[in-house]
Amino acid sequence: MTLNELRFVVAVAQARNFRRAAEKCFVTQPALSLGIKKLEEELDVAIFERSRSEVTPTEIGEKIIEQANVILEESTRLKELAKLGTNPLQGLFKLGMIHSVGPYLLPEMIPILRVNVPEMPLEVEENLTANLEVQLRNGVIDAAIIALPFDIPGIEVQTLYDEDFSVVVPANHHWAKRKQIKPAELSDEKVLLLNSGHCFSNQVTQACPELSRKGEVLQGNSLETIRNMVASNLGITVLPASATVARYENPLLKVIPFAKPVPTRRIAIAWRKSFVRMAAIEQLVAAITQVNIANLEMH
Repeated sequence: MTLNELRFVVAVAQARNFRRAAEKCFVTQPALSLGIKKLEEELDVAIFERSRSEVTPTEIGEKIIEQANVILEESTRLKELAKLGTNPLQGLFKLGMIHSVGPYLLPEMIPILRVNVPEMPLEVEENLTANLEVQLRNGVIDAAIIALPFDIPGIEVQTLYDEDFSVVVPANHHWAKRKQIKPAELSDEKVLLLNSGHCFSNQVTQACPELSRKGEVLQGNSLETIRNMVASNLGITVLPASATVARYENPLLKVIPFAKPVPTRRIAIAWRKSFVRMAAIEQLVAAITQVNIANLEMH
């Protein structure tokens, strides 16, 4: 049994496909298949059920994959512990971010990190909260910036900031001169939101429950795509404060605050409790608290 064989098993479990798993592991498909076959023979169990369309773990395979993740995480922790003897702020840091945070927070925090920790480049993974949770638990990423709630066993969470939501409408919209909008009013309009699965969309519909009952909702793949669709006069949308600062001003759009109580979200950073590069986490938190984004309430 080798760590590489365990990595192959975890990769196949995640990809549900031998070819994609081999590409992820940077090996040939025959080499990956052979490694898994050797492990199955050594353990005398079938870890996966193979079919032409899909690869799925067996019942015992699920338990083996779970334990393989633990072993791989602990082996990574050994390497990280060794690095602590030199510099925990040196070397790649893998940071996950939800789609509605990354494009707006990264341009502000990267320059700060370049000054404070120049030898710690970020590898950023933008994804849905559910996918980031799996990647974080499996050690694929070191930490994730997500929206609360995020209550996961074995995961530590620290709140970063709160931000308000605002309504964004075309400049010629009949609301364009309004000073504020009540959440219930959105159900009378064509509202553009991110595709289902994005936590931001869920938070908007929770804040504006009438939308789910009688509103007309269209979906987009990114907040920037949605912003442009609103500018083209397709409908209106709701954006977080970080996406409505001066750099995103557009003469074709009007940003209107919500009436109190204003819908908000709370953004946090999450990491595994076993993670040893805490100095790196502290630097990320420090950089985020220094960002220059209006209307964010830092914690």
